[in-house]
Amino acid sequence: MLRCGITGFSGNLGKAFLRSHTKFHYIKFKGDISKKKEINNWIKNNDFDIFIHFAAIVPTTIVNKSYKRALDVNYKGTKHLVDAIVKHKKKINWFFFSSSSHVYSLQNIKIKENFKTNPTSKYGKTKLLAENYIIKKFKNFNIRYCIGRIFSIFDNKEEGFFTPNLLKKIKQKKNKIVLENLNHNRDFLSSDQISKIILYLFKKKFVGIINIASGKKTNLKMIAKIFAQKAGKKVIFKSNTLTSQIANISKLKNLGFRQRKLNFGRFFY
Repeated sequence: MLRCGITGFSGNLGKAFLRSHTKFHYIKFKGDISKKKEINNWIKNNDFDIFIHFAAIVPTTIVNKSYKRALDVNYKGTKHLVDAIVKHKKKINWFFFSSSSHVYSLQNIKIKENFKTNPTSKYGKTKLLAENYIIKKFKNFNIRYCIGRIFSIFDNKEEGFFTPNLLKKIKQKKNKIVLENLNHNRDFLSSDQISKIILYLFKKKFVGIINIASGKKTNLKMIAKIFAQKAGKKVIFKSNTLTSQIANISKLKNLGFRQRKLNFGRFFY
């Protein structure tokens, strides 16, 4: 059984990955990833075949409020991890890092992996710093790394994310709900779909940077309409300038991966 080191296993995506992939022997990091000594001891005292690095502070509202802490976890935590792997000469066959579409700017066309990076948020900045460090350090140590730039996760129920915040607002309001700043096109997958893609990338031993997304646009107003309809409420939208961030997933398709359509109605009801 393959030994899989994993960070961030208690988060939404980490839980989905553990649930989806039961054939690994998981070695879980249960400490504070921003603490260099804790990471170093964990790497030193364990052997790994593959590595899945999810640990991060994600919601942009939380990152904006506590940027130093987010930098300590998202960037410096990754740095500690990579440095410890190199220091202790761990023979890891594949290292996966969960990055984000936030490293890109908003675009009116589908975004390819070779587009110039220009983070749209402080969260994106922390992820790009981590990406660059992984590439810089691992290229000389024969460690296969995969950087998955994950676009939007629909079914994340943790505080601070779009869908739970929207659902909470709709449920709290009475019959008529006025919503603003929702005219945005985004690219959604569920946590289970993302987990299946990560496993597929491992099986293909993919190395490099790849978009993890559906390649299809979903307007946030459409999600609000579905939630409002299920709650039996009427929603009114205030107009705003349309933005878009949709992935080009030709790399993923060329690897042979195919996925089912996301059912937005079933996750929160």
